[in-house]
Amino acid sequence: MTRAILIRGLIVSILVGSLLTLINQFEVISALQTPNLLKMGLSYIVPFCVSVFSAMAVRKNPADPG
Repeated sequence: MTRAILIRGLIVSILVGSLLTLINQFEVISALQTPNLLKMGLSYIVPFCVSVFSAMAVRKNPADPG
């Protein structure tokens, strides 16, 4: 795993995770209540894992014709 893949994964995680948190917990956030931290954490972890996994898969087999 390269540094560039990790940085890209973090950027994707921040952007997508923030959007998912707003979508999934808008009512709680707009009421100035504490959001569900587990859901919030997963909203950031899942995009990071997907981004890193797909980058590693492409790097492993870049000549895939599919």
